[in-house]
Amino acid sequence: MSRILGPGIVVGLAVALARPATAQTPDPVPDTTTQREPPAIPLPAVEVIGSAASLSRVPGSAAILTRSTLDRVRAFTVTEVLRNATGVHVRDEEGLALRPNIGIRGLMPTRSATVLLLEDGIPFTLAPYGDNASYYHPAFERFDRIEILKGSGQILFGPRTVGGVINYVTPEIPGRPAGRVEVAGGSRGYLSGRVRFGGTWAGAGLLVDVGRKASDGARDNVGTTLVDGTLKTSIALGARQSLVLKAAFHRERSLVTYSGLTEAEWATAPRQNPFRNDSMFLDRYGFSATHRIPFGSALTLTTAGYAYRVSRDWWRQSSNSAERPNDASDPQCGGMANLNTSCGNQGRLRAYEVVGVEPRLRADFAGGVHQLDVGLRLHHETQDRQQVNGALPTARTPGPASDVNSGVTEDNFRSNTAVSAFAQHRFFVSRWAITGGLRLEQVDFERINRRPTPTQPQGVRGTTSLTQLIPGLGVTFLAGEMVTVFAGVHRGFAPPRTEDIINNNTGEVVELDAERSWNYELGMRTGAGSGFSIEATAFAMNFENQIIPASVAGGTGATLTSAGRTLHEGIELGVRASARERWGWRHDVTVSLAYTWLPVAEFQGERYAFVGQAAPDVPGKVYADQNANGTRQRVSVTGRRLPYAPRHLLTAAVGWRAPRGLDVHVEAVHVAQQFGDPVNTRVTVPDGQQGPVPAVTLWNVTANWVVPGLDVTLFGTVKNLFDELYIGDRTRGLLPGAPRMAQFGASRSF
Repeated sequence: MSRILGPGIVVGLAVALARPATAQTPDPVPDTTTQREPPAIPLPAVEVIGSAASLSRVPGSAAILTRSTLDRVRAFTVTEVLRNATGVHVRDEEGLALRPNIGIRGLMPTRSATVLLLEDGIPFTLAPYGDNASYYHPAFERFDRIEILKGSGQILFGPRTVGGVINYVTPEIPGRPAGRVEVAGGSRGYLSGRVRFGGTWAGAGLLVDVGRKASDGARDNVGTTLVDGTLKTSIALGARQSLVLKAAFHRERSLVTYSGLTEAEWATAPRQNPFRNDSMFLDRYGFSATHRIPFGSALTLTTAGYAYRVSRDWWRQSSNSAERPNDASDPQCGGMANLNTSCGNQGRLRAYEVVGVEPRLRADFAGGVHQLDVGLRLHHETQDRQQVNGALPTARTPGPASDVNSGVTEDNFRSNTAVSAFAQHRFFVSRWAITGGLRLEQVDFERINRRPTPTQPQGVRGTTSLTQLIPGLGVTFLAGEMVTVFAGVHRGFAPPRTEDIINNNTGEVVELDAERSWNYELGMRTGAGSGFSIEATAFAMNFENQIIPASVAGGTGATLTSAGRTLHEGIELGVRASARERWGWRHDVTVSLAYTWLPVAEFQGERYAFVGQAAPDVPGKVYADQNANGTRQRVSVTGRRLPYAPRHLLTAAVGWRAPRGLDVHVEAVHVAQQFGDPVNTRVTVPDGQQGPVPAVTLWNVTANWVVPGLDVTLFGTVKNLFDELYIGDRTRGLLPGAPRMAQFGASRSF
């Protein structure tokens, strides 16, 4: 962290705020004071952080976004929620964050592929080891809180330990019957409703959560309907054992495109969508079982088993942009004029199946001075992938054999089997807590191309494997009654995608290493008990090999490539304050701030990238493309800034709460300029996929009013208050960010 002024400021602030110190102690019992009713039996759960009180000894930057935060901002999407955490950059895509693009500390946010996403400690992405892209994301409204961990403590979770872990925690089952109902409607066809009810009877608990959401999205000719449901039950097995079973489904029916706009189309009508026949059909069914059994007072074994299946069919029209290579050879797709008449479409048909089991043992010994966590995960996943080309824009089946551009053009089966083992030991010495851990990841890859070739009529099969040890060490120091200083270092690791490491046509292994980095943190935090809390962190991520998409799903250039050495350095600052909690004011004034400064996010070493069309402001050698997509330009990217890594991120809010239920919240969100490609093209290129992404500042206003005597909350919110038109993404052409959207509704707890 030699190029930023972080450590001295952080330590100095900690000393200035310090109070008389006391010795550190083991994790306290989770705080349940905010729950309507405590659970009737102890419920097993795999948590990344735990209660807010546990933050004091987390050896790294961490945050907990509670249910009250989610309710207060009245977010349309999970994008708005996650922006309240430092270091987190989220790009929206279609208006509802159906497929959020989450990046942490300058990592590429596309499809959240660099972030480990969990629900109750269990991975939920389509293929966590083989293809971590988040084409599915659960409805954030059904969660009770969100845990975000970016430090060395994340090696207890895998397989991705580079940027951070985001864990969505479902509500606990109440001890007596209780529920919640919420309905809302708004602009652009927004309509949502959710019902939750649960309770405990005769030692068994039940919680049911069902929701529906619909919207017309951020562009023309798009629309989405989502339906999801969760059934969670708890069973007491004897006096101390407990079992939680959870089943969930998620159904999406969307008219939503994959393609953005060219520069000319954007200039004409930035919210247009020529690809009106595109559609997404997604169904997900999941099941998990979590069992906890204590052995005396010092040992507890928690075992989680999980399985889920996702069916994802995305039908996308052909276009006239460079990202669709079949256009040049298809006489029916000569331009936009016949896009919706004679030009066919492509069905990207996917089915994913995932199953795993993970036992974890927690041991507390020597009077709680030592804590040991050990565990093992067995995980298996498969991907069944086809591309089916239809002859017409509305086709949902292969075209006739006479059409050379129709039929099944991809037929792949991919699988990954992973074994993970991990151990973490924490011990307490006076005001110090020292945490050391080690994780082992062993991954087997298989790819089968089931389409026959002249030399291999039975298809092509390729296999490989990799093994990685991931160490981590973290330290916390209780500098005062409410001040903790922390520092940590850990090895970052993320496996390559199956499709990138095994060649589809030959089955040979591609020389593409896993992502590896050394990650460092130094920071401090204060507790929230006094009505004021702050967390300041200086961080560095030094990659030996980072995988940077020179193209995304057929965009500019080639596919995922090894970017070699990269460096990320920055500072995060999070602040929360409440006048009522601090000074006892009847009228509460609240302030919150989440700021990230990322001065360094750059390629190092001698690296090159290909960009699609020749950029006039970037010198480089120009090549004729072999698939008739125009030209490509080979450019050195050494010293250039990583794509989609804004230098500044800021979410700041001020709120006012009246003594009798009125709550007004004003929020400003600022995202600094980004580059849309690795070579940092500063002028726009006609296809819209290269050029800068200008800075934007958005304003949001929310009001909540608790109706006296009715236990009903009425709310209204306006997002993007001044209707700012801004570019959200360039990876597949220009996509607009969400326009001004208003929402009004009511909720009631009972």
